[in-house]
Amino acid sequence: MQYKMRLADAKRDHYRKLARIQGYRSRSAYKIIQINQKYNIFKLGDTVIDLGCAPGGWSQVAKKYVGNEGKVIGVDLNFVKPLDDVVFIQGNIEDSQLSDKIQSLSSQFDVFLSDLSPNISGIWQVDHLKQISISLIALSLASKLLRKGGKAVFKIFDGESAGQIRNNFNTLFDVVIKSKPNASRQKSSENYFICSGFKRTPMI
Repeated sequence: MQYKMRLADAKRDHYRKLARIQGYRSRSAYKIIQINQKYNIFKLGDTVIDLGCAPGGWSQVAKKYVGNEGKVIGVDLNFVKPLDDVVFIQGNIEDSQLSDKIQSLSSQFDVFLSDLSPNISGIWQVDHLKQISISLIALSLASKLLRKGGKAVFKIFDGESAGQIRNNFNTLFDVVIKSKPNASRQKSSENYFICSGFKRTPMI
């Protein structure tokens, strides 16, 4: 057990050091890099919304892939240090006016990213249900913002309610794939759902 913990710690340290060397704001930047390498989420000129973006690592990566012709908007409950060519909105996804604020900057998005996590209590069932709840809110927001045929990436905590949200993904997207990038701790409960071919079907 201790040996496995040392391996996990070494893995975290590796990506943390790599982020410092390569100038990314967080080690989690490598999760979306690896997802994109496998599933081709971004293309030049895309407009991207990044929920739960603090401290901005995913937004950095997205901006690199979409280039100068693309646009990246990040949203987080916490303040995010400004980043060149990325617009950050400090706001709560439960705010009914958030959609209007986002749409004042761009009417439709090609890519929707959600790396949302609740404040972790340490009580797994509580944390799981909270994460599913905010992810369902994010999915409802995606149904308003994504263009037809758009793509999305959602972080989901594994557990008994994960099947519910996967059914919703299957309703709204043509293709839904569950994945765990190498940059994630393999014993972590987090998984990522890569969704493509948004149908613009109203949420049920």
